[in-house]
Amino acid sequence: MPGEALDRRIATPEGKRQYVRTLFATIADRYDFITVALSYGQDQRWKRRLVRMASLRPGLWALDLATGTGDIAFACAGQGARVVGLDITERMIEQACARKAALGSRAPGALQFLVGDMLALPFPAGSFDLVTTGYGLRNVPNLATALEEIQRVLRPGGRLLSLDFNRPANGVVRSVYLAYLGAVGGLLGWVLHGDPDTYRYIPASIRQYPGAEAVVRMMQSRGFSRTAYQPVLGGLMAIHDGVRD
Repeated sequence: MPGEALDRRIATPEGKRQYVRTLFATIADRYDFITVALSYGQDQRWKRRLVRMASLRPGLWALDLATGTGDIAFACAGQGARVVGLDITERMIEQACARKAALGSRAPGALQFLVGDMLALPFPAGSFDLVTTGYGLRNVPNLATALEEIQRVLRPGGRLLSLDFNRPANGVVRSVYLAYLGAVGGLLGWVLHGDPDTYRYIPASIRQYPGAEAVVRMMQSRGFSRTAYQPVLGGLMAIHDGVRD
């Protein structure tokens, strides 16, 4: 069946690490188009919702992980936060920096972008008041380690907000959802890259993702309290929310 070979390739942390790094370097120049296409234009609305939830204030230190081309980072900086956007894909960071440069004097001043690994964050403990990520936790090779690193760099009382696809608990809904993503992703992958598996990675990653409720439990066991998630798009997406103890 389509996707079975891909499932095997990302079944181990090292296999997923290698695949994801290659994948995002390949799709970086089309990343913004794909997020809009697969969300039917809703992606920006979901990110704005996450940013509103953050209750930002001037001077707050924020870290945006898997920043991509910087959507959430720019939005946070635009509300006065001092923001670092980090992504493991160099080409993504190049585009985020070019986007900032294109704004010229209108660019937020306290905003910088770095290449870095979510599993080994290059910051001292307690550096940030807020960590955000859009489509980040699902893509890391080791979700537990990523949550531990996020908890480490947050100050006590600091907050994590994460937007991502969900893995629906209902088997029928999950099957239809994944089939849809596989079909649309396969078509886009073939048209844009000549490889249908390029965007079939999304349903493959969801199949291996623990789901929103399980992510809440993982957050709770790794130093987060007041943990919850808000369903988005009828539960097909989710925004996770937690406070570092």
